[in-house]
Amino acid sequence: MKKFLFLFAFCGLFSCSDGDLQIETIDFDSVEPQNCGTLSENTRVFFKINEDEALILTLQSGLLDNGVAGDTVLTESAVPNQTELLYRIFSANVSTNYFCDAIPPTTPTVTEEIEATDGMVIIETMVNADSTAFDHTIQLSGISLVNNKGERITDLTINDFGEISTPFSN
Repeated sequence: MKKFLFLFAFCGLFSCSDGDLQIETIDFDSVEPQNCGTLSENTRVFFKINEDEALILTLQSGLLDNGVAGDTVLTESAVPNQTELLYRIFSANVSTNYFCDAIPPTTPTVTEEIEATDGMVIIETMVNADSTAFDHTIQLSGISLVNNKGERITDLTINDFGEISTPFSN
């Protein structure tokens, strides 16, 4: 019996703890990216809302390069040095108004905010099939989110941020 008790105590002392990490998955694949105002190559902030969660991408200036018609342009930006990616959990379902109103609503409130500490944003730009706009496919690579307790979420299912289209500039 003493051996069994010793083995149980030994395992208890050296077992791994997953901590208090409450986030099981971050999945925004079925959600389209949104922005506030008129979409152009100068738009920098995009967000995806999934009920009481949001993924917010703030691109570095000039990253949406419309390039030259007929060419495919590939641009990259490092997270967090050049581009910022935030994951927020709210106290209730959130709407576009939270991000786009001049004065954001007081509810819902942010219950947790996690900033990406590593990764890349890769944008592939080409002229759309109708030759009326530029299509930008935004990919996330190697994204790592770390909460305020130092708990890390890596290799998330958010590699495909989405596709947006910007009109030809005059």
